[in-house]
Amino acid sequence: MDIHTGEIYGKQTSSRFVMYSVLKVNKGSITLQNIDNPLSLFETTADKLQSSGYVRVSQTPYIDINAAKSRRRMTTRKPNRCPHTVDFIEDRADSQRPHPIIPDLFSEASS
Repeated sequence: MDIHTGEIYGKQTSSRFVMYSVLKVNKGSITLQNIDNPLSLFETTADKLQSSGYVRVSQTPYIDINAAKSRRRMTTRKPNRCPHTVDFIEDRADSQRPHPIIPDLFSEASS
């Protein structure tokens, strides 16, 4: 499994689909950040990521343009294109949340 910084992975929980952005990739570990809660970080390995049911949602990074500006310098790499640029392959701009590739199984089961 080839994982790169900036990719977005998701996992279906009991109530909703949660998405994580890949912040850092080392030889043995991967650092993920929850898109909805930037303070939520965790490290895992590629094998554990795949075996836990995470799927790649997008290879284009998600850039939150409404995030509060931090006084500390950002340690992550700056995007090399405008967050409003529409990617016709992904059918969204970088500032828009990716569409989950797994259908919402729980809403279909309830109807």
